[in-house]
Amino acid sequence: MSNQGDVLWRPSEKAMKESRLSEFIQLVRQKTPQVHNYDSLYNWSVESSPDFWETLWDYCDVKSSRRHDEVLVNPDAMPGAQWFSGARLNYAENCLRYRDDRLAMISSTENGTRREVSYRELYQMVVRCQHLLESLGVQKGDRVAGYMPNSPETIVALLATASIGAIWSSCSPDFGVKGVFERFDQIQPKVMFAIDGYYYAGKEIEVLESVGSVASGIDSIEKVVIVPFLSPDPDLESHFSSQKHGMGKVMRFDAFHTDRSEMSFAQLPFDHPLYILYSSGTTGKPKCIVHSAGGSLLQHLKEHQLHTDVTRDDRLFYFSTCGWMMWNWLVTGLASGCTLILYDGSPFYPKRKSLWVLASELKISVFGTSARYIPTCKKARIQPHTDEDCDLSALRAVLSTGSPLAAESFDYVYDSIKPDVMLSSISGGTDIVSCFVLGCPLRPVHRGEIQTRGLGMAVDVYVEGESVIGQRGELVCTKPFPCMPIGFWGEKDGSRYYDAYFSRFENVWAQGDYAEITQQDGLIIYGRSDAVLNPGGVRIGTAEIYRQVEKVEEVLESLCIGQIWKDDVRIILFVILQPEVDLTDELQSRIRQTIQNNTTRRHVPKKIISVLDIPRTLSGKIVELAVRNIVHGDEVKNTEALANPEALEYFRNLDELKQ
Repeated sequence: MSNQGDVLWRPSEKAMKESRLSEFIQLVRQKTPQVHNYDSLYNWSVESSPDFWETLWDYCDVKSSRRHDEVLVNPDAMPGAQWFSGARLNYAENCLRYRDDRLAMISSTENGTRREVSYRELYQMVVRCQHLLESLGVQKGDRVAGYMPNSPETIVALLATASIGAIWSSCSPDFGVKGVFERFDQIQPKVMFAIDGYYYAGKEIEVLESVGSVASGIDSIEKVVIVPFLSPDPDLESHFSSQKHGMGKVMRFDAFHTDRSEMSFAQLPFDHPLYILYSSGTTGKPKCIVHSAGGSLLQHLKEHQLHTDVTRDDRLFYFSTCGWMMWNWLVTGLASGCTLILYDGSPFYPKRKSLWVLASELKISVFGTSARYIPTCKKARIQPHTDEDCDLSALRAVLSTGSPLAAESFDYVYDSIKPDVMLSSISGGTDIVSCFVLGCPLRPVHRGEIQTRGLGMAVDVYVEGESVIGQRGELVCTKPFPCMPIGFWGEKDGSRYYDAYFSRFENVWAQGDYAEITQQDGLIIYGRSDAVLNPGGVRIGTAEIYRQVEKVEEVLESLCIGQIWKDDVRIILFVILQPEVDLTDELQSRIRQTIQNNTTRRHVPKKIISVLDIPRTLSGKIVELAVRNIVHGDEVKNTEALANPEALEYFRNLDELKQ
């Protein structure tokens, strides 16, 4: 077994030479000779931030009708810095720069339906959708909502919205009515795209009733555009005729036709709003985070082309719904001309290895998923590397995010998926719709570590306000960056936005992650700062414990909290066990010993309790704070933000927590 920090993969000399990142370094070196490798490039990108972002703009050939006057105005203001003042551009125009017969998208659903869309066809689909939106009166600044799956039509609706200068926002169809209402009602959309239903785990799930409820509850929605997904002829009348506005508020997407063959692109400032994303909302109403078109585009181009080496020959996949920021990240891959692979459905249906079979059949070169998916594959004993159904010869990179990736999951990727892939554990968030730390095609992969800080991102770790290396502290960013949010929708004074990110350290972005910069300049994320455990006054990241529990075969998943107990804090570990496994004294002892052998005695839980389910957000993240609140008898303010709110009941009034 390798140790933490051991090298598991190195890029070949050929790959390094052909990397887009190497090409970019040579470009920079022509005018800045001190830049000669990745380390010097990173230092320059932070120290000479405006020069870096301007060089990136040119390298990625950002399409704009007017070049900027200044790259960065108010460089010392966080928040308050302004990027690329005077520039005029359109996000959709950049994503539709290619209009040839190469594939823009291949879309698959779990029931086997597969569609191919070329760049030429995609452009025509967006032309039609733009005309539809304009015929419905959508103008610059209006909001357009999507209650949609991960399908080509959803991307078309986003691009058509952006082409006009309207603002896009989406929820996946597994969101309940209240969850969708809490989000869309805050932003008051004019038009909502929706489907009739979707497939999941072998079931057909109809959602027209939910769509009708949302539409009738939000008066700003003037038209609901239904995209047939389950049925070619969905029964709209039975769901909408009795609603407040009747059938006059609904139309079918495929019923609109146009003779247009060309479209226009509104030329907008760099910081014009592109889309609104939402915080998980487990402590109250979800925050509506507004992201700029220029900032999102430029940051995604950097992360795709420099940190992931995406070219037109790549097939880029991320397992995501359009309620998670990684869907937005994926869509911008169109601006690099690659082929997007879309999948909607359960990752384990009809087979446990379905996504790896998909990767084989479609020759996926960059495979992205959640950190939770990888250990689940390991415990299901899925072995793509030796499976005859899984030819992963095209695969060169695996991306993981959503939560920290344990060192044992690194081992699994290299032992059981493919030994010569770049495993990029990445971390950022909905807050910036991108990454602070991520992969690097020129650096080795160290076991259990994220490869690098993002170029142009002045990422640091603070302990009591001081920068540290090799110690655990708060993940921060000390200089402005283009993808900082514009703010929170509807907030005039910016106070909530300031409190969320800048109130802890003056003029510094605090991300809310507990992290460490390693001696080899990698990163380790130990969990959310607000979930850090504090037994005996010693700070422990929850991911430190999860990494060890993952090693125990009998445990499927776990969640740990700190319970206030006798003037101190004791660690409580909740576990979901494999079927027909009991939490015996022997198993508890083995779990404790595994944790102690690889951490310290302070990490060992005082109580280990078996539960049937663990509460999660709608994007799949476990919610330690909600469980902690329940255990302490506090209110969980917004259970609608949870995918499985009923799971909270397992943690209420447990006898084991009273002893």
